[in-house]
Amino acid sequence: MTAKIIDGKLIAEQMRQEIAQGTQKLKAEKGITPGLAVVLVGDDPASATYVRMKGKACGQVGFHSEIHRMPAETSQEELLAMVNRLNNDQKIHGILVQLPLPKHIDELKIIEAISPAKDVDGFHPINAGRLFVGDDSLLPCTPYGVIEMLKRENVTIRGKHAVVVGRSNIVGKPVAMLLLREHATVSICHSRTADLGAITRQADILVVAVGRPDFVTGDMVKPGAVVIDVGVNRVDDYLVGDVEFDTAKDVAGSITPVPGGVGPMTITMLLKNTLEAASKC
Repeated sequence: MTAKIIDGKLIAEQMRQEIAQGTQKLKAEKGITPGLAVVLVGDDPASATYVRMKGKACGQVGFHSEIHRMPAETSQEELLAMVNRLNNDQKIHGILVQLPLPKHIDELKIIEAISPAKDVDGFHPINAGRLFVGDDSLLPCTPYGVIEMLKRENVTIRGKHAVVVGRSNIVGKPVAMLLLREHATVSICHSRTADLGAITRQADILVVAVGRPDFVTGDMVKPGAVVIDVGVNRVDDYLVGDVEFDTAKDVAGSITPVPGGVGPMTITMLLKNTLEAASKC
């Protein structure tokens, strides 16, 4: 058996078409153009690449887009002032401060300074709390994208055993909460879980976000399981996931590749969050 490949690029393209249509409708009905502001501090090459991709994506769906580049020596006070200005800018509905920040800046204080209504990354403690208690909120983009992929692949979540490998605030914890919201039974594991394979082999849905290349191997996958690989690791100039794809694809029922799986969904869900934030104005 060879697993079905879940095409994240195709799903993301379909969603961006829907977002573009929603943008045109919002403009026609309310005269509102969704606006996303991205703040980049310093000159980290990977961050700069992500920022360019976000700007291009905004243009594709008809958003107003702003990129604010600030030097690496920018003080925390200066960055807070920029966030405050964007909080009060009516043209801006979503604010994203690109992480990581220079070491002299407290990331949590910057995240907390963003208005929860414009927190399209879904990282603000208020939005994290709303997610935890099941209230409406802007959701973290990558976990949101994982759930959207499962739904669009017609994967039954209700009543299934979902195992999440990873416990980060960005992916592991929120994706577990979202799976619970969809009525899955959820186990959370991590790199220090004893006999990890014994637990992952129980998973109907296996989400791996541990940040270690080829960490989950095919013998750790339940036959027929849905495997969602969130990891992106560079090994010898190649991108590989947290799941050993070549062995897992012969066991799983369906699986996301790296690249081309979860990755394209993250920026797409950022756009969806921005449209949602604009729609509430």
